Amino acid sequence: MSEDPAPPSDAPVVIAVVRSGGIAGIRRQWRVEAEPSDADEWITLIDLCPWDQDADASPGADRFMWSIRARTPSERRERELPDSALEGPWRTLVEAVRAASTRDPA
Repeated sequence: MSEDPAPPSDAPVVIAVVRSGGIAGIRRQWRVEAEPSDADEWITLIDLCPWDQDADASPGADRFMWSIRARTPSERRERELPDSALEGPWRTLVEAVRAASTRDPA
């Protein structure tokens, strides 16, 4: 990706989600910069995701791809997933970011 959806911020926790692909190839993005009082809740959602686990599914034609980036005070994580792998903790994290985002609600 040429564009970094999670530029530097003073927030202790930043999560950016980008959905690309689909029939029209339209790119959507959502971003959360957690308030310090909410940081622990967001870190818990981040930690529940299997960041190092291999995704078994292939993207397939005209399917969405998800790019998820998370920054906490202790680490940075990045993962790309096909739409078919967006389940369990991944779906929970993405839906929470989409719901909390004021940039581009869908």
